[in-house]
Amino acid sequence: MLPTTDKQSSTNVYVVAENRLLRETLVRLFRKRGDLAVVGQNSYSDSVPEDIAASQSDLLLLDCLNPNHKSDDLICDVRESVPQIRIVLFGMDEDTDIFLQAVRLGVNGYVLKNASSTELLDAVRAVAQGEAVCPSKFCKVLFQAISSEATQRAAIAEQRAGMRFELTLRQRQLMSLVAMGLSNKEIAANLNLSEFTVKNHIYRVMKQVDAQNRHEAVNLIRAGAPSENGSEWPVLTRAATP
Repeated sequence: MLPTTDKQSSTNVYVVAENRLLRETLVRLFRKRGDLAVVGQNSYSDSVPEDIAASQSDLLLLDCLNPNHKSDDLICDVRESVPQIRIVLFGMDEDTDIFLQAVRLGVNGYVLKNASSTELLDAVRAVAQGEAVCPSKFCKVLFQAISSEATQRAAIAEQRAGMRFELTLRQRQLMSLVAMGLSNKEIAANLNLSEFTVKNHIYRVMKQVDAQNRHEAVNLIRAGAPSENGSEWPVLTRAATP
């Protein structure tokens, strides 16, 4: 009975790092802990989101936020495939811009490159328990950024309040499903489209309404383009033609 209880209470961790030696070191480190189980490890690869979903990972441990590796795209893709996953970045620089970018991407933990193995383990455990972790020196930066962005959003919302967006029927059908919280895969099945087509449609709508993400696009469309019957979205049909 005891082994079963430990297994059920452990956190499944997936490690992504470009350096193989680093990955293997982390795997050995985590295997010594009964509450943490490494269920997969890989370098940066297009297959990582699928691997993470298949391995039923609870937490992604990612070694950096590097534009050359497109790790920001990886985070978005993982969030799309496994919305509930928690993400910890480690080996990070003391760069406030990168830190804020990570927060906006939905990262739950941010560990600096000079952190010890004990500090990394503590951060992973804290995030696994639903907490958020960052260096204390970044707390002030985070509060200031939230305050500034809230003011900017209010000004932009006021400016856009009267705007209308000319979306096609297909775009409005697709965005109605985004508003319902459906994933790209679910939207594709509903509208008989490929996931690639759905992703392109969402990207074009985001550019058209000048939104940073799909959820902001939904909110802007709702605020600026209500239909005559008072509903933002068209009535959906499962197999509507493009």
